[in-house]
Amino acid sequence: MSTQILPEQKTTPQTSHGDGDHERFAHYADRNKITEAMVTGTPIRALCGKVWVPSRDPKKFPVCPECKEIYEGLPDGEPNNE
Repeated sequence: MSTQILPEQKTTPQTSHGDGDHERFAHYADRNKITEAMVTGTPIRALCGKVWVPSRDPKKFPVCPECKEIYEGLPDGEPNNE
């Protein structure tokens, strides 16, 4: 096992939704990608299409209604492959 120092990257997460309401919700995304994004600081895409870097406790926010609707429509056991 080796250690590597990666260059600092600046990211500007943007959403395709201009109303700003998506900042008030907890979003659904692949669990492994959420963990990786929290560690590396790289943006990920939620089921609803919002791109962000997870950094807050999602339990403090209501679930995004669009993410919830999409999630409930997925077949059981099918991961989000984005």
